[in-house]
Amino acid sequence: MSDRTILRQAVFLAGPTSVGKSDIALALARNYRGEIVCADAFQLYREFPVLSAQPSARERFLVPHHLFGTVACSEEMDAARFAIRALEAIGDIVARNKTPFVVGGSGLYLDALIRGLPQLPSIDPAIREEVRAMTLKEMLARLQSLDPASLAVIDVHNPRRVARRLELCRQTGRPASQLLTGLPFPEGLRGVVLTRGRDDLNARIAASVGARLTAGAIDEVRAARHLAGRTARQILGWREITAFLDGTVDRAACAGLLTIATRQYAKRQLTWFRSKSTFPPEDLTDVTSDHLDRIARRLGLS
Repeated sequence: MSDRTILRQAVFLAGPTSVGKSDIALALARNYRGEIVCADAFQLYREFPVLSAQPSARERFLVPHHLFGTVACSEEMDAARFAIRALEAIGDIVARNKTPFVVGGSGLYLDALIRGLPQLPSIDPAIREEVRAMTLKEMLARLQSLDPASLAVIDVHNPRRVARRLELCRQTGRPASQLLTGLPFPEGLRGVVLTRGRDDLNARIAASVGARLTAGAIDEVRAARHLAGRTARQILGWREITAFLDGTVDRAACAGLLTIATRQYAKRQLTWFRSKSTFPPEDLTDVTSDHLDRIARRLGLS
């Protein structure tokens, strides 16, 4: 069975942070002989179980989970490496006659798994040096003129992501957003994009941020400050919590800034799913008693 064929055996539950993917996935996996595969770039890191809201010990006891907390924060991680590990996990689950539930909101990682990564050109060292010499503000201004579509789907506070897009524009003379479209979305895959109304989602985000800060997210960042590599430092909350640890902001401001950053991240996630995914939306704002059964039927599970 090829990689692309085996994906037809999986069920994809995608959506923005705090929308409720984990709860739906756990319920469906318990009811339909499933196991859960992580598709969240942040939840891969071993040192951040609270900050990234990884499954609890109880949830892992109820249903087998794969890839969560398996990457050391010192290790570089990217979409290509993730896709290899995810395909291995999915293949193992299918071989045991179980259903893989691929759950997460990292668009680029899901894209790499589902469609594969496009072949991109090497970057001329002179272009790379030119771009990396720019400030973040300068890179954003240049990217705005060359490829404004990219600004809607990347973390504009992440210099590495901004630089990569700008390098591709400079190297090819084309918008990076066009180069990164990947292969066509395969037919025959089962999946939904879980959504909520804006007010509902924002309230859940605020509650989640408060809970994670109280439960130990600050201690996780403190312990990993001198261990985390470049990619791990992009985890949502790192920037705000390190500012608090440095004394730049107080705890209330840290929570407020992290809430804003998480809302912005959720907005980028939703933009990505609207433009890249063919999975239909499933609104969780007003959940009824038969909602889970309806989702199961929509996914061909019952």
